[in-house]
Amino acid sequence: MSTGDHHKDSSEEIAVGLPPLKWSRETFDGLIRNLKFPDGWDAQYPNEGQMAADAPAGYITLFWDFFAARNFRLPVKKFFLEILSYYNFNFSQMHPIGMVRVCHFQFVCHKMHIEPTVTRFRVFHQMHCSQGFYSFVQRVSTKKILLQPPKSFHDWKQKFLFTKAGVIPM
Repeated sequence: MSTGDHHKDSSEEIAVGLPPLKWSRETFDGLIRNLKFPDGWDAQYPNEGQMAADAPAGYITLFWDFFAARNFRLPVKKFFLEILSYYNFNFSQMHPIGMVRVCHFQFVCHKMHIEPTVTRFRVFHQMHCSQGFYSFVQRVSTKKILLQPPKSFHDWKQKFLFTKAGVIPM
């Protein structure tokens, strides 16, 4: 067996070991339709075997769990862009629990008729990174504003889509 053949076999083994997508094309189509994604965003359902890190050039990865009952919607608000800029990480690197905390904080500020800012957000939350994904945890000794945060999201890394990067202006 030549080195080239061995490399080919290894690639095939890796592809077989990839986790399967955990959502259907029908669920993707429903999300795009229900949230009224414009055609110009060019939302794409991934091919079998693709991973979230495989976004084509000029595209970003969005996770289904950001939208499903997390109140995240596009286009993003100024506050969300300020969070990404301040903490210096890419949108595709955010964990769904971090998304819940950012969206909830934004909602609470809106209901209280105050401007959500990074400075205010940092009073209640601090950044946390685990396995390359960023989230936010409640600061010790601050008043809880999210009383029952979700504990986990099952299979969230296998429920993703690609869309043009311009959807999130950076």
